[in-house]
Amino acid sequence: MSNLALRADGLSKRYTLTSGGGTHLRRTFYGMARRAKAALLGRSMPPIPPVGGQEFFALKDISFEVQHGERVGIIGRNGAGKSTLLKILSRITKPTSGYAEVYGRLGALLEVGTGFHPELSGRENIYLNATILGMKKADVARRFDEIVAFAEVEKFIDMPVKHYSSGMFMRLAFSVSAHLEPDILVLDEVLAVGDAAFQQKCLGKMDGVAKQGRTVLFVSHSVPSIVAFCNRCILLDQGTLLRDGPVADVTEFYQDRLSALSERSAEVVRAELTKTNRARFTSIKVTPIGPGGEPQSLLRVGQDLEIETTVVAEERIAHANVAIVIFEPGGHRLIDANMALKNDYLSLEPGEQATIRFTLKNVLLKPDTYRVSLWLGRRPIEDIDLIPDAAHFTVDIDPRKIEHFQIFPGSYQCEFTYEKSVSRPGRVLEATGRLR
Repeated sequence: MSNLALRADGLSKRYTLTSGGGTHLRRTFYGMARRAKAALLGRSMPPIPPVGGQEFFALKDISFEVQHGERVGIIGRNGAGKSTLLKILSRITKPTSGYAEVYGRLGALLEVGTGFHPELSGRENIYLNATILGMKKADVARRFDEIVAFAEVEKFIDMPVKHYSSGMFMRLAFSVSAHLEPDILVLDEVLAVGDAAFQQKCLGKMDGVAKQGRTVLFVSHSVPSIVAFCNRCILLDQGTLLRDGPVADVTEFYQDRLSALSERSAEVVRAELTKTNRARFTSIKVTPIGPGGEPQSLLRVGQDLEIETTVVAEERIAHANVAIVIFEPGGHRLIDANMALKNDYLSLEPGEQATIRFTLKNVLLKPDTYRVSLWLGRRPIEDIDLIPDAAHFTVDIDPRKIEHFQIFPGSYQCEFTYEKSVSRPGRVLEATGRLR
């Protein structure tokens, strides 16, 4: 018996951009009514724009196969064709050419509240949505309490869902899709709504579904979530399949591609401050360093980070300290690297210039965007120059070292050791570990 869950062969989806762009009245019922009213009143209306226009492909010649039990992440920039692909696989949209075969019952959560009726209660929508997914009433009743408990909407289950918040809507919609035992579960940005606790709950449920041998297709912009959950990844770009393979290989390629496409400045123009300005910072350069010491375009967890800045003296300065300070998005101070910690100081004569390069080793900051501040002065005597927002840099996970993916709260991910001892009758099991 074949283990094939689904197959896409030459899938293409073509759309036509009609002329008018919203500035002309289109061929709609509303437009026809307005024209009829204008004719009765003897008023003129602009001509109807011609049908037709520029064509574009949301998907173009996409082919792949997925086996039962695979956890496939689908990534790509906005407009890459991810949602269009899932809608074709879910039989919501027909392809222009090619075909898709699905072997088994497919449950899809493509948008918040897809298949829900706003006037019906949560209870009624569970049965409605389950019926759409092909479930029998007895099967829904058997799983009903579990669905409601997971969604955490017990108090509101008989309230019309139009009064639900987006988070409640998402929790209930996801719970229905995940608990009705589809052979293939298709999820489009299911973690885009909800708090961190709900996101982890979803990942745990998806993992449980996959361990039962079911297939999961998971679209997300979160590379850490894709790496933590999926064992295979498909990268779409402008409607074409760019990469398909192991999750570490594809996400690493995607990260590098995003970094190459983004505009990154080597120098940041200093902010105008009202300090003594007897010397001033003139540039900053932030460079991630790869495992072999080579410059990288992207900083991944556990790599080194080089921060180089230039100071020019307007007047004589003596025994000044130069510091770089890294702040997390919430404004908390995380890292302070300065010359005084190495028992060194900076002295310059007017017109002289100094370049100071700090190298932060094995940076274990969690994936996020961080701010770099520059300070020059003599504490507590004088602040010579200060640039509170000199540069930003982003840390991403290393797809090949997923142990660095941290789901718990906290700002800094430090290197640590641990010891563990497990006792059983007649024997003792010991283990030690080290996070690098």
